[in-house]
Amino acid sequence: MVEGHSLRGRIVDTVLYLVLILMAISCIVPLIHVMARSLSSYAAIQENSVALWPVGLNFDNYKFLMTTDRLFMRTFVTSLARVLTGVTLTLSVTLLTGYVLSRGDSRHIPGLGVFKFVMLFSMLFSGGLIPVFLAYNSLGLIDNFAVLVLPGALNVFYTIIMANFFRGLPAELVEAAILDGANDFDLLFRIFVPVSLPALATITVFSAVEHWNSWFDGLIFMKLNTKWPLQSYLYSRVTQQLLQSRDTIDPSKLRDVTSAGLTAAMIVMAALPIMLVYPFAQKYFIKGLTLGSVKN
Repeated sequence: MVEGHSLRGRIVDTVLYLVLILMAISCIVPLIHVMARSLSSYAAIQENSVALWPVGLNFDNYKFLMTTDRLFMRTFVTSLARVLTGVTLTLSVTLLTGYVLSRGDSRHIPGLGVFKFVMLFSMLFSGGLIPVFLAYNSLGLIDNFAVLVLPGALNVFYTIIMANFFRGLPAELVEAAILDGANDFDLLFRIFVPVSLPALATITVFSAVEHWNSWFDGLIFMKLNTKWPLQSYLYSRVTQQLLQSRDTIDPSKLRDVTSAGLTAAMIVMAALPIMLVYPFAQKYFIKGLTLGSVKN
């Protein structure tokens, strides 16, 4: 806050804080309600008496997901594998491409201008779903795990962030390394990468969240639901009501399992990894908005 802030400025700040608090509450309250439903008893959910606190606390819905709903756990593992593979691949491609773009003007790489144009063009225009599907089908990617990670390996936005960050590094640092006999691989892995941890962390967080939350590609490009990522499975269960009937559940073991409770439990478990990571990664989200936008 600036000293001597005028009364008008204080009023504006107060209004802004109130608006932000209301927006935060509007995001948090639905999540708390979903968590409460996932932990409530069958009778409480049927009577619609659950608000922001569990009624008849039980963990039957989560036990069902862990022990009985094998498809849920299988898609959960698929999403974890997708995040690990996709983030690693995206970081590798982004590093190499960003380095070439940041150094390309001085090296006069043939065709670099065309490559930049194609990259920027792909940010604005797409071939459409049907041509993309046909292209993936001709490459043998349909119903293949690779279709979840390969198409997003080269992310133009992340590449621009990385290239701009590399351009912002002191030119004297690069020139000194070249005078010492460093080649391109030495420059990238011994000079650029060690000082680019903020950019790499930002891209890692962005890419991980994008892969974890992606659901559309699984539904479109995977024929078998056993190969879906978690979010595709969750979308199918929630929107199409493909929930297992209560009649098929052993009441002696899981008497409080309900369709609504299972839906809430799946939403909580799907959001839990991001909820756990986000507090530690929040600063990288903020930094990613301006990373590489200012050069010395």
